[in-house]
Amino acid sequence: MPKLTAKQTKKDSGAEARAFGPLFNKDLGQHILKNPLVAQGIVDKANVVSSDTVLEVGPGTGNLTVKILAQAKKVVAVEMDPRLAAELQKRVHGTPEQRKLHIMLGDFMKTELPYFDVCISNTPYQISSPLVFKLLEHRPLFRCAILMFQREFALRLVAKPGDELYCRLSVNVQLYAKVDHVMKVGKNNFRPPPQVESSVVRLEPKNPPPPVDAKEFDGLLRILFTRKHKTIAANFKQTTVMNMLEQNYKTYCSAHEMMVEPDFDIKTKVLGILDSVSMADKRAAKCDLDDFLKMLLAFNHANIHFS
Repeated sequence: MPKLTAKQTKKDSGAEARAFGPLFNKDLGQHILKNPLVAQGIVDKANVVSSDTVLEVGPGTGNLTVKILAQAKKVVAVEMDPRLAAELQKRVHGTPEQRKLHIMLGDFMKTELPYFDVCISNTPYQISSPLVFKLLEHRPLFRCAILMFQREFALRLVAKPGDELYCRLSVNVQLYAKVDHVMKVGKNNFRPPPQVESSVVRLEPKNPPPPVDAKEFDGLLRILFTRKHKTIAANFKQTTVMNMLEQNYKTYCSAHEMMVEPDFDIKTKVLGILDSVSMADKRAAKCDLDDFLKMLLAFNHANIHFS
């Protein structure tokens, strides 16, 4: 076979890019994973078994899908772009895998999800955060999710107290799931290459989930992570925060037919609660999950709520 010249190779790769180019919609954040070794590695991390139903988000042209189909009982693929869905359908047509694949056409965030054991996603980066919380709210609970994200977002998910990227997102997700970073994926593993590096995380929901009101917990974190390096007392002393908590307290008392104390002072009450759990001088950036839960419980016992 004659050797290809550099010019011919460039010409062929250009032709391939043009052939696939119209399929990819940058507005939808479409970057197709092209490296088969990475695709297999992602499926392996999910520990898919032959009885599993796998939910795949954004299957694209199916490079991951075909590897999942080889191991799973059923794959439910949610795809927003009808052109890519048609490509995927065409790819499995006439194969034994065809009957195992069910494509749901539509926006993942607006789709009512069916039962699934495992989720695998090469996630469109603009829906990273909503996707994580939609999965965590899904019932019945799934076994695990293997999710590809922009590197910095993935590192926020797994960040620990004291890490620079530790934030409200880290705590909210770690309340409901065990999260591990499983692999880095360079931008050249995608077509077209994204502008950022990617990482894959493994998310395993806590079962049973902790009996915590998610909105209430997030309300507390919003206050604490506004300025995560300031003392917790300093964050609570902000006028807007004090006014909100006073209003919440009075609303709670009214709804439960309780009298507000004649000498009631929200600042005294809040700082007293923080002192009672030794949290006034701590900083959110260094607090762990137990610290936040301890604080929420103390406030709730004093009838102060955050949502």
